[in-house]
Amino acid sequence: MVVVYVDEREKSSRVPSLLSSMGVTVIFKALDVGDYIVSERIGIERKSANDFVKSIVDGRLFDQARRLREVFEKPVIIIEGSLSKALKAFNVRRSAVQGAYLALGIDMGIVIVFTRSEEESAEIIKRLAIREQEKQGGVKAISVRKPRLSTVEEWQLYILQCFPHIGPKTARRILEVLGSIQRFCNASPSELAKIEGLSEKKASEIVQILRAVYRGYMEKRCRKETRSIIDYMSKVDAETSGSQSQQT
Repeated sequence: MVVVYVDEREKSSRVPSLLSSMGVTVIFKALDVGDYIVSERIGIERKSANDFVKSIVDGRLFDQARRLREVFEKPVIIIEGSLSKALKAFNVRRSAVQGAYLALGIDMGIVIVFTRSEEESAEIIKRLAIREQEKQGGVKAISVRKPRLSTVEEWQLYILQCFPHIGPKTARRILEVLGSIQRFCNASPSELAKIEGLSEKKASEIVQILRAVYRGYMEKRCRKETRSIIDYMSKVDAETSGSQSQQT
């Protein structure tokens, strides 16, 4: 059996279903880093050619790559689709992209893989999973390490980026506007929506996550309250029975 852990945000792509059709067991998880994990050593970030070029322009690429490198021994980035079309779409020179390749490969030790389609990406992911899992003698539970962060600011940015719709730039804007994660957690949807990069819809979704009560907490509380009621009723019954016995 070949197992691949897949980030829940990848459900919108065809790659997970393609992997399933190839006989791969797909397990969806909310991954902090990477889109696909095939072993403890290898984490994969899948980017469309458009997103790859765009992330060079807006500065997200190297932050994402750094986080990938901090967690995985052998990080991989899959670039999917036509790079030539993406360069034209964003009016970016090829030399800028070549510089990014060199920095990722030489400076950061990240393997870059180019694919033409989702089908090809799925095939690459499957092959990597088979290769890794055959090496380790079967499927092992994968525990993803937390990134090695050294400063409070790095941890603040990391925590904020765990929320949906928040990337590196938006995380910085949030801290510049609100000042701390505590203020972020206490902010209303309207306050968050004023921050560049967060619409009212996105802000409402984030606040819903922050305010929602964990189901396990409610279940435990209900069991405790039910137990208290049962104990109380048992006590009342015992007292009533004792009183009736004395009267007779």
